[in-house]
Amino acid sequence: MPRLFGTDGVRGLANRELTADLALGLAQAAAAVLTQGRHADYVRAAGRRPVAVLARDPRVSGEFLGAAVAAGLASSGIDVLDAGVIPTPAAAFLIADFPADFGVMISASHNPAPDNGIKFFSYGGTKLPDEVEDRIESFLGEQKLAPTGGGVGRINRFADAEDRYVVHLLGTLPHRLDGLHVVLDCAHGAASGVSPETFSAAGANVTVIGADPDGLNINDGYGSTHLERLQDAVVRLGADVGIAHDGDADRCLAVDAAGRVIDGDQIMAILAVSMQERGILKDDTLVVTVMSNLGLRLAMAERGIRVIETKVGDRYVLEELGAGGYSLGGEQSGHVIMTEHATTGDGVLTGLQLVAEMARTGKSLAELAEVMTVYPQVLVNVRGVDHHALGGDEVIAEAVALIETELGETGRVLLRPSGTEPMVRVMVEAAEQSVAEQHAESLAAVVRERLALEADSGA
Repeated sequence: MPRLFGTDGVRGLANRELTADLALGLAQAAAAVLTQGRHADYVRAAGRRPVAVLARDPRVSGEFLGAAVAAGLASSGIDVLDAGVIPTPAAAFLIADFPADFGVMISASHNPAPDNGIKFFSYGGTKLPDEVEDRIESFLGEQKLAPTGGGVGRINRFADAEDRYVVHLLGTLPHRLDGLHVVLDCAHGAASGVSPETFSAAGANVTVIGADPDGLNINDGYGSTHLERLQDAVVRLGADVGIAHDGDADRCLAVDAAGRVIDGDQIMAILAVSMQERGILKDDTLVVTVMSNLGLRLAMAERGIRVIETKVGDRYVLEELGAGGYSLGGEQSGHVIMTEHATTGDGVLTGLQLVAEMARTGKSLAELAEVMTVYPQVLVNVRGVDHHALGGDEVIAEAVALIETELGETGRVLLRPSGTEPMVRVMVEAAEQSVAEQHAESLAAVVRERLALEADSGA
């Protein structure tokens, strides 16, 4: 049976795969698991019930899923603070700021509206490790906590949730944004209220698109996965910069004044150099995944910034940041984590810090982005591959080695198995697009050939 929890909580088609019954059960199981241990002993000694923050993005299914989660928690003796529609990083912040004992966010991030998800945060607003998620999953079939009378939890509105988060964000700014025209694309998502309010309070002249959520239009043609409208608006209005969030606002991508996309790697490069100059880049280290562009690695090496690589997924970046006590990391997709201010990727925080660097230096975003050269990156998916069987294939290893020799320091090869389906991703970076395409296709052909031989030998 496949694991219920994926790389970012439990996700699925709402009311089919992710049902109210499952949401109720997960909440009850989480209540049992997350109220164990030393912190739970402290709560009981204080003579109070545990407290959980509950939040969601604006997709319509979040209403009934949120009600189910609240019921599951309260019926397990947990007091629920319902923060309503706020970004995922806002929920994580509020858990630590209140402080609550744990929290639940209902969102499917950048997925379309019919999908939804449930993710849990522990005390301090940090993501749960795999083993704790596994314990919650195993508890689904066990007897639930069932207090009565005064032991039953209460459900209350977290009235000042958004205000607390906005004040926190404004307190992180190294420089106000006065005089800069910013176009915000909120993906009709959870940042539709918070992000415009915060950028305006920071002094920016703000134009907003994609900020009219109706429960069904989240991520639909707007946001960090659909940048065309933002690019058009920035150029048409003569704005200085565009900032795009995804549905739950844990990502940020940007657009410069000419409409060019500035991705997560470029944003991290800009922030890393700024933080190094200001003496706040811990150990002069940046944490990224194996998918980050070679140009980022080369740019950081030129400035004496060490780059540590992790597997793909912001949770692995978070683990490495925590293990080393580092201050900055993230993904090419725009998940950027600044540990001084957040326990998870925060798209509003990232956008604020990026625009603040423009204000601090007096440079345009295009000028700041010159800190790194983006190398052409070609990705070919080879489906139907049992990557375990091919892992020690000498022919593939020789083909990779040959390409790496030809590319030298001006390119890179990465074979990465998909975590969700039988597929190998062949990625090649090179100084020229045509060279990257040629090598990616030739290596993919070798992988397909080996796959055919494996199939013939097994017939």
